[in-house]
Amino acid sequence: MRIRHAPTHPRLPALPHDARSIAPPDRGPLGKIDPQTDSLTVIPDRATFDAFAVRDDVPGALGVRELKFVITDVGTDDMRLVFMNSNKHPLHYHFVTDVLGYDLSTAEFNRITYFTEDRQFLVGSVLAFDSYTRPDGSPGLYALEFWPTDPVSVAHVSRAYRLLRDGMPFAADLLAYHPSGDLQERLFAREAERFAQNAVPTVATSDIFESITYNPLNLGEAVGELRVLNGTESRPAAATDIVIYDRLPNDLPLVAGVITSAPQTPLSHVNLRAQQNGIPNAYLVNAASLPPLSDFIGKTVWMAVTPDRIEIREATPQEVRDTYDARRPAQVTYPPRNLKATDTVTLNDLPFSASDAFGGKATGVAELRRAIDPRYVPNGFAVPFSFYHTFMTVNGLYDQILSTMARRDFQDGEVRKDLLKAFRRTIKDAPVPNDIRGKLDVMHKAFPAGTTPRCRSSANAEDTIGFTGAGLYDSYTHRLDEGHIEKSIKQVWASLWNFRAFEEREFYRIDHLTAAMGVLVHPNYDDERVNGVAITRNLYFDNFPGYYVNAQVGEDLITNPTGDETAEELLIMEDLNGTPDRPYEMIYVRRSSLVGEGETVIQPDDLLLLTEQMRLIQAHFAKLYGRTDDPTFAMDIEFKVDRNGLLSIKQARPWVG
Repeated sequence: MRIRHAPTHPRLPALPHDARSIAPPDRGPLGKIDPQTDSLTVIPDRATFDAFAVRDDVPGALGVRELKFVITDVGTDDMRLVFMNSNKHPLHYHFVTDVLGYDLSTAEFNRITYFTEDRQFLVGSVLAFDSYTRPDGSPGLYALEFWPTDPVSVAHVSRAYRLLRDGMPFAADLLAYHPSGDLQERLFAREAERFAQNAVPTVATSDIFESITYNPLNLGEAVGELRVLNGTESRPAAATDIVIYDRLPNDLPLVAGVITSAPQTPLSHVNLRAQQNGIPNAYLVNAASLPPLSDFIGKTVWMAVTPDRIEIREATPQEVRDTYDARRPAQVTYPPRNLKATDTVTLNDLPFSASDAFGGKATGVAELRRAIDPRYVPNGFAVPFSFYHTFMTVNGLYDQILSTMARRDFQDGEVRKDLLKAFRRTIKDAPVPNDIRGKLDVMHKAFPAGTTPRCRSSANAEDTIGFTGAGLYDSYTHRLDEGHIEKSIKQVWASLWNFRAFEEREFYRIDHLTAAMGVLVHPNYDDERVNGVAITRNLYFDNFPGYYVNAQVGEDLITNPTGDETAEELLIMEDLNGTPDRPYEMIYVRRSSLVGEGETVIQPDDLLLLTEQMRLIQAHFAKLYGRTDDPTFAMDIEFKVDRNGLLSIKQARPWVG
């Protein structure tokens, strides 16, 4: 039998004091559990579970409570279950040797515990998915999991399930086996009938995450006005707003906090910007209509995104002012702007050190061509900041924007948005100086005949350590019938003055007139078979190398999906029992809604090729940034597979998570 999703959603119950939240399941009476206790053979209630469990980030969810266990003497009359105090003993091996007293080396322990049917120990975890919605509408799931690359047989899963069901009586009806890796999913599909015969409830990864009603993606607190935004409101969102979106917005302005009713992934633009700006961010199903959030819409509130729930209460105007001032830097900053480069440069000739003259995006792609085989990276040109600066100066546009910013009504958000839109039109209509126009034409004609260049923003406040600028600026494809390439270049220049970009610079006290826009120009490719984003580290298991990937069919957006579709989301880890032709294990968190059942967006050979490039990228850029000994360093990349099956990695920037 399988636990299935039912689209029913619990109300948010009252909390003590003056804050209310989405509450976890009843934990029962708090027992007197000695925090120094190493182990138990029975977990009688949720309070004991919590005392022995640790918070862990697992694929698809943050802060899930995880309780680890060991079963000794597997398959014998002496077989027994022991629950580990996971706060004291995070690793199964050390628990078995230090607490249970077995004299084993790591290699010996692994040999008799993993990847074999004839094993002495059976080790795993029970994860509490409190926001999972069961078919009867009540919340809660306890998922039995093993190491994702361990081919645990039906017999071993059945043994573990029965022992855990008896050892956790309070959760006996909520326990189900979750095959968490690609290997275990394949084994389950092959042995589904035997699982049913053994009366082992099972839950698929897709079932878990389709049925989760709350997922915190960036923890934190915020103070501001709680607003529901759907794109039709005239008043733009501000840094003192906590916003609720029914769908993921294409552009997330700088706000105080974010809640979406549409599921997110860690690599969505919403979450990348939330992490970069320290904004609490969560997914909550039906957020705008769900009490108590709906009771506070239009009010000034304090809100906290916690691992278990969203907490909320009314706040004072003084709290808003104090929080806003505390978030902003104290001093004005001036982004580096080197105007000495006066011509376009091919990416092959662009050094990484020239980011102060061409921008981080252009130099990052140029460096990618040195980090991996350049056939997997677009080739093209970089347009320097000096072209933008000269254009603005000759046309008197700096003076114009200074006059605009000095207007009294510029302080009004709606007026400011309209004035910046008018200024962008002025930029697009202004003439490009002849010498710059000629150099742009030479660059354009250097591409093969019939090429449609992609002109991408490469600002001096973008794609740097700690600040990605994701979603602030615009890129344009210059079509064959659009004439001189200056049209698309000016569109990119104008996007430096997008409302969202201006608001973010203003908040962070970045000088507007020192901000500059370079342009990365390379061939555009339509009819993509796959597009995706990835992080070159394991986001969930810090002790094991790995990579995190989101991918979608064709040109459907990954970072900002336009509808209700879901992307393919997977974790790639080195398979400890792998083979030369299959060195990695794929853990699919979510499957794409745009492919058939059992199909994947990225084909296995393409995935292996991508993984190898990510390994090279991580090593190259970690050395370049002097972060080889920093386990938190990673690169955020964008990639695609074109209609001819060619992999192209089109961006690499430091990850801000």
